[in-house]
Amino acid sequence: MGIAGVSANKLEWLQIAKAVAEEKAIDKQIVLAAIEEAFERAAKMRYGAELDIRAFLHPETGEMSLRRVMTVREEVENEYIDVDLATAQLDNPEAEIGTEINTPLPMIEPSRVQTHLAKQVITQKTREAERARQFEEFKDRIGEIINGIVKRVEYGHIIVDLGRAEAVIRRDQALPRENVKPGDRIRAYIMDVREEQRGSQIFLSRAHPQFMAQLFAQEVPEVYEGTIQIVAVARDPGSRAKIAVYSNDSSIDPVGACVGMRGSRVQAVVNELQGERIDIIPYTEDVGTFIVNALQPATVAKVVIHEADDRIEVVVPEEQLSLAIGRRGQNVRLASQLSGWALDILTEEQESERRQQEFRERSQLFMVGLDVDEMVAQLLVSEGFETMEEVGYVEMAELSSIEGFDDETAEELQTRAREYLEKIAQEQNAKRIELGVEDGVLEIDGVTLPMAVIFGENEIVSVEDVAGLVPDDLTGYVEFKDGEKIREPGLFEGMKFTAEEATNMIMRARVHAGWISEEDLYQDEEEAEGEEGANEYVAPERAIDAAEALFNTDGPQNKGVGA
Repeated sequence: MGIAGVSANKLEWLQIAKAVAEEKAIDKQIVLAAIEEAFERAAKMRYGAELDIRAFLHPETGEMSLRRVMTVREEVENEYIDVDLATAQLDNPEAEIGTEINTPLPMIEPSRVQTHLAKQVITQKTREAERARQFEEFKDRIGEIINGIVKRVEYGHIIVDLGRAEAVIRRDQALPRENVKPGDRIRAYIMDVREEQRGSQIFLSRAHPQFMAQLFAQEVPEVYEGTIQIVAVARDPGSRAKIAVYSNDSSIDPVGACVGMRGSRVQAVVNELQGERIDIIPYTEDVGTFIVNALQPATVAKVVIHEADDRIEVVVPEEQLSLAIGRRGQNVRLASQLSGWALDILTEEQESERRQQEFRERSQLFMVGLDVDEMVAQLLVSEGFETMEEVGYVEMAELSSIEGFDDETAEELQTRAREYLEKIAQEQNAKRIELGVEDGVLEIDGVTLPMAVIFGENEIVSVEDVAGLVPDDLTGYVEFKDGEKIREPGLFEGMKFTAEEATNMIMRARVHAGWISEEDLYQDEEEAEGEEGANEYVAPERAIDAAEALFNTDGPQNKGVGA
């Protein structure tokens, strides 16, 4: 493309603008404006960069004209672009402050350098407009599957031609060991569309869990219609995946519908994913049953749910251990991702040993704290007593009803338990004071002496410090690193402390600190109850997100653990 030759063919620029606009799918006016700017830059190289020179391309005739613009001002600050009122009125008596004086300039024949710079201007402006158009076109299509043609492969990143746009499948979002070459047709999931310094970028993925979900929606009519819901997907891209499905119609088997006649539907998805093995799991709200299903093909003997720390113990026969864990932990890792729970796999023998160890530890606690013999301590443990608090403050009848105990024995045990607890409380209170934890911290509803000591050990010494925490600081949280689920412990790890209790404690601390009022607290509780009534089932992840959002209130201090 060249700038010279305008006089030979005045319609040349209009033809160029139309061709570029159609090729790049952008507005022709954008291309015309780019051509005008290119001429302006070329003219400034000829007449002077300090001048205000503007080009005008007639949209019908293709006639190009140049003019110098000067603005009428009371005081001339720049003699090249400003003119005083008296001088301006010599040529135009109607001129006033702010009027622009246009002076025609001779048309130029750009040099080779000027022509090259003009090409760069037009190319840049066209590219910017094209990227803006791409962003507007694709920003609302995130979550869709799109077809494209592989344009090239650069260092493992796949550049895909989408026809009116170009996208990229980054190396970590491609299927491992998938061999693609230029010209291949490829399907991918639109993972993100965002504007960056280089312009809008479209990021595709073939490793995203929702790519598999969308493929099933294309292959299974019941999923597309919403009769069958895909509740969760967990993938080890290119190797194995688990997908949980639920049917809103009791007459339709969700697993059978996704598998299809002779496996035709699931096989179509497997072929698209380069042979990735897919386990289709029936979803149920009963967590134990769902975990058993998710660990297929392993056989599970028992499931023990620890809701306080979002952990589940899964007991399997010895011969099923390797199958339950899977190669390199793949089976249990996918089951954990699918369910949202941290899973601990134990053999029946390991579980028995652990329970025996817990029995011995609790027996030893009662022997030392209550000053009783081993038989009495073991009898208490066998009856379900786990802590000294339970012995000290349980209804007297529950102790006296134990075989071999009478009212006098029960009363003596409770007295000893309370004396032991009082002694421990005095020791903990002394330590709390030594660590500098203020008395006001103990006035927060739910805060016990052991908790206050833990606060002190972590440099949380005031009501404001507690108010600045978030629930995850207290209960811990789970995150994925390199595809593996990792548990980050909280301050009260192992204390059977729930996220709801953590939320209530911190909100009460904020009331004590004066950050919010009691009315605000009750209003938040009412809104939470209203939302709970409107939604019968809330996934654990959503509940955690809601709790975190509740604590995004700006306060005088927002100090988390380790801050």
